[in-house]
Amino acid sequence: MKNFMIPIPEKMRENILIEIENEVKKDTDLDSIKKEVKNKKRTIDTDLGTKLEIFMEYVKKNPEANINKALDTLGYQKNFTNRFLFTRAESINAFSENKETRAQFFNQILSYGSIALFIFLPIFTLFLKLYYIRRKYTYVDHLIFVFHVQTVFFMLFAFYFIFMILKLSPLLWIFLALFLVYLYLAMKKFYEQGYFKTFLKFLLLNASFSFIASIGVIIVFLISFAFF
Repeated sequence: MKNFMIPIPEKMRENILIEIENEVKKDTDLDSIKKEVKNKKRTIDTDLGTKLEIFMEYVKKNPEANINKALDTLGYQKNFTNRFLFTRAESINAFSENKETRAQFFNQILSYGSIALFIFLPIFTLFLKLYYIRRKYTYVDHLIFVFHVQTVFFMLFAFYFIFMILKLSPLLWIFLALFLVYLYLAMKKFYEQGYFKTFLKFLLLNASFSFIASIGVIIVFLISFAFF
């Protein structure tokens, strides 16, 4: 500026330089803020667990908040994923604070569980077919046996719940023990094998059922949670 053809006073030159420096600093700060916001947004969008925690905290403090207003306040897009996670946060909050909501949720699990049980029974029958592969039984024969045993299972638990309604304090392990004894005797009579072979296949069958039941419980819980 000192070499300009039009002379500029020294004080004016200092003011111009200060203004230029301030503008450059503002641009730099703005770029850093944009980068920080972008990084935060990317982290939030990819971390569903963090989102759910944020939504749960918000719902806890604002239980009557509208979902659109809540997402705007938190700075999230009003897309399907965020709406779904927010509704699940509302469900978790209601589940933790309301006894009736917990009862409804467990009733829904039982309802879905009954349906899932009949869906998984044909898969369970495949294990019987495998364990008795040398026996001349068709898949339908095994399936009839499974349905018969399952009917006894439901009958025993029906008695268990009747005793509960009558407030007789029944012991669950007694009903489970009765069912297992019946299952062993039914396998022995239906498949006509020795006690030792039947016992080994009885153990294998229960291990298979436990494996399938574990998968079924997880699926039922996730479905119940998603639609509750």
